[in-house]
Amino acid sequence: MTPDLSRLCVHTITTKPWPIEVAMDKYAEAGIAGITVWRQALEGRDIEKVGEALRARNLSIVSLCRGGFFPAKTATGLAEAIEDNRRALREAAALGAPLVVLVCGAVPGQPLAESRKRIADGIAAILPLAEELDVRLGIEPLHPMYADDRSAINTMASANAVCEQLDHPLVGIAADAYHIWWDPALAEQIAIAGEKKRLFAFHVCDWLTPTTDLLNDRGLMGEGCIDLHGMRTLIEAAGFDGFHEVEIFSDRWWAADQDDFLSRIKLAYFEHC
Repeated sequence: MTPDLSRLCVHTITTKPWPIEVAMDKYAEAGIAGITVWRQALEGRDIEKVGEALRARNLSIVSLCRGGFFPAKTATGLAEAIEDNRRALREAAALGAPLVVLVCGAVPGQPLAESRKRIADGIAAILPLAEELDVRLGIEPLHPMYADDRSAINTMASANAVCEQLDHPLVGIAADAYHIWWDPALAEQIAIAGEKKRLFAFHVCDWLTPTTDLLNDRGLMGEGCIDLHGMRTLIEAAGFDGFHEVEIFSDRWWAADQDDFLSRIKLAYFEHC
């Protein structure tokens, strides 16, 4: 049976050893339909020309990663974060990406409630530019192990709460299986996000047991314990019909032959997603 890859998207960070010029050719040759571009892959490049090259290879540009990191200890830090997010929005528009994924940020020692307030305030501050450029903002809840310094938004419920507070059609959620699979309220919160038209993205990989690194030891789909079929069922029952984005941070896989890795991604997607 020929795998249906029409909804498969791969993040450039997944095949980090490849520069974007190589990644786009490899993805297109492999029949992958979508690409999410990480901002570091664009450094030193003409972003508009990169977007043209991606479209010339029939790759749908799904999103740009990443913005966020709004909480700061000082007003200057917050202003710098807001300006960086505005740059991300301009980069997305130049690339032709309809969505910027937000890893919202946190500050060690800052109360989580205060960090969440600053996150909502930061998103509100960049919304006028998002409206002008017609680029959506996807809040990505991160696993609680990152609550100290990477994100104070750790559940679908907390992401839904920020969306409810801002109440804007350009603000929604990027649901990443790695971060939310453990949540006992997951089905209910996915349903709420779907009802409110807030499900903007769906990222997939797997949780390894044991996990040897909190950041760079994600698994290829099927290597771990996440019920990806079940999560896809929940997401699609809630109305999501977009791409399934493979986002794998893995020192192990980055050290492997990337052509072989890409082949394994296709097979794992077909078998487990």
